[in-house]
Amino acid sequence: MWNPDSYLESFYNQVQPSERFAAGTQEEWQAWRDRLRSRFVELLGGFPGEAAELQPELLESVDCGSYTRQRIQLQTYSGLFMPVYVLVPKSYQAGDGAVIALHGHGYGSKDIVGLNEDGTTRTGDPGYEKDFAVQLVEQGFLTLAPELLGFGDRKLAEDADKYSSCHRLSTFLLAMGQTMAGYRVYETLRCVDYLLTRDDVDAKRIGAMGISGGGLVASFAAAVDDRISAVVVSGFANTFKASILSISHCIDNFVPGLSLMAEMPDLLALIAPKPMLLESGTRDPIFPEHAVLEAYEKLRTVYGLLGVEERIVLDLFEGEHEISGKQALAWLKRVLA
Repeated sequence: MWNPDSYLESFYNQVQPSERFAAGTQEEWQAWRDRLRSRFVELLGGFPGEAAELQPELLESVDCGSYTRQRIQLQTYSGLFMPVYVLVPKSYQAGDGAVIALHGHGYGSKDIVGLNEDGTTRTGDPGYEKDFAVQLVEQGFLTLAPELLGFGDRKLAEDADKYSSCHRLSTFLLAMGQTMAGYRVYETLRCVDYLLTRDDVDAKRIGAMGISGGGLVASFAAAVDDRISAVVVSGFANTFKASILSISHCIDNFVPGLSLMAEMPDLLALIAPKPMLLESGTRDPIFPEHAVLEAYEKLRTVYGLLGVEERIVLDLFEGEHEISGKQALAWLKRVLA
């Protein structure tokens, strides 16, 4: 009898990605990196040749004691607007660094800035994302928390009573030769554009931190844009074979043809030589521990070739699919400030 499980395993094992990392010198690495970056952006759907005007607009401002929580609106693509929380410590100085905080699946950016879905202050369980944008601002970082496309206030009207609009938007974009990953990555790079318009941000001290689907966005954005100078990838770093292609995941994770070109550690290697910290729970059911270690060892090889092995850090903590922050927050403070 035909067995689809064994067929898929056999099919994947026959794939030889065209751009797997195999450089032996720094010169070969640079040529490989330039080539893979360009092809990666193409597979994501490409980015607009001309950026739309950001048109930042202040929507609200709330005094939260040690910091101010603003919500602004930015134009990302022409005619497409994104709400963003901007958390600014009252003691903030440009040298303290700025971090873009990228939420995972849930009810959007409110979930990581300490709010309930209806916008009221949350007092109960912070869930798997643990208000990490608040943790970042309490560490002294100017923190941006964008509302990723398809979540929270950016769901389609038809999905008002649903978890997200990931499926509807992702399938539409795929039919149009685009990807949800590409849209979210580009909109994150527009957050960088916005930060660079502020006179209180040091362009050399911009980091990113994301959990789960936000880890995809943070890592992919840092992989294609060196203006992000350090990144924390939480609950995502793995291999496609052991995670995205083996365990049920949201369609927003899929980029057509990507596994024919590279494995996930190859894409993460594009971030080198910039500092990168991977954190993952030992009991994460959708990004298994053994493949976290496999990805980390591959990245150690890349960073070692470049003479900066100390810049790749792994925090494999006792936990499930969740933010830790135990090492990550202090690490970001050190590498950005």
